[in-house]
Amino acid sequence: MHYKYKTKDTCSQLISFDIDGNVITNIEFYGGCNGNLKAISKLLEGATVEYIEEKLRGNTCGRRPTSCADQLAKAVREAYDRQK
Repeated sequence: MHYKYKTKDTCSQLISFDIDGNVITNIEFYGGCNGNLKAISKLLEGATVEYIEEKLRGNTCGRRPTSCADQLAKAVREAYDRQK
């Protein structure tokens, strides 16, 4: 299933990815720090929802209460829960 998530309080505006069971592929960020977000996408290709949450949930950016990485963790959990 292809999923799109509108981010909150980050430079990126949208994250899209594919989810099959609990496996995430084809992660794309729209907006934000292009080089860093491309690297995150490559590093997490084929990762599970649980792994992404474990590594990224709660990560902040500067004074913001969230980050693009934290938003990805929230997005994959939301997508996983919706496909049930």
